[in-house]
Amino acid sequence: MVPVPPLVTLHVWRVPRRRVGRAFVRMATDPRRLRRLPGVRFGKLLGTGTGTSFGPGDADLTRYAAVVCWDRTDGGDLGGVGAAWEAVATASARVELRPLASRGRWSRAAPFGEPAGGRCDGPVLALTRARLRPAKALTFWTAVPPVARELAAAPGLLARFGVGEAPVGWQGTVSVWRDAADLTRFAYRQPEHRAVIARTASARWYAEDLFARFAVLDISGDRTVLGWREGER
Repeated sequence: MVPVPPLVTLHVWRVPRRRVGRAFVRMATDPRRLRRLPGVRFGKLLGTGTGTSFGPGDADLTRYAAVVCWDRTDGGDLGGVGAAWEAVATASARVELRPLASRGRWSRAAPFGEPAGGRCDGPVLALTRARLRPAKALTFWTAVPPVARELAAAPGLLARFGVGEAPVGWQGTVSVWRDAADLTRFAYRQPEHRAVIARTASARWYAEDLFARFAVLDISGDRTVLGWREGER
């Protein structure tokens, strides 16, 4: 059995346009530094998008993220990597997470282990990511917009944005929900989303994919960086 990390953190930074070049330098130099931090089991630096189309035009060059798995519950210190990003950013947020469920692979690894579920009475975060087969990318991008519109209007959605390791072909979503029931209703009862799920196996869009669900333990910093809905707490 693949062990479940005691703590997963999501870090998100908002960068002004005049510093996008510095952010590109950080994206090129920090992945290895991130993975070498004490206590890190798995770490990825990611670009982001609006999450409305997942094509190249969806990229948001002013926002960047990191997903990090730690080997202890008191982890989460990004050290010099975090300091470098804070020096570039004008706003940031950090989300502490406990894995509830995970299936699939990310870079041939199962970073979130094999969680046994468990009760979650508060907000939950869903993370999806996939590496598209190049020949299937166009049909995937065509199928996504109706689902994105459905997601934007879903009851209980608190925040959402797209993530990716590259502008094309490597993409996913982060969404935060008021509770697990709201996420489940969207995932399995909304017609457009159900239709895409049903097509996934036959369309063979993905060379690799992962879906994970987490209990949200804490959110600190500026929630607007996460795409937080106005009026939500």
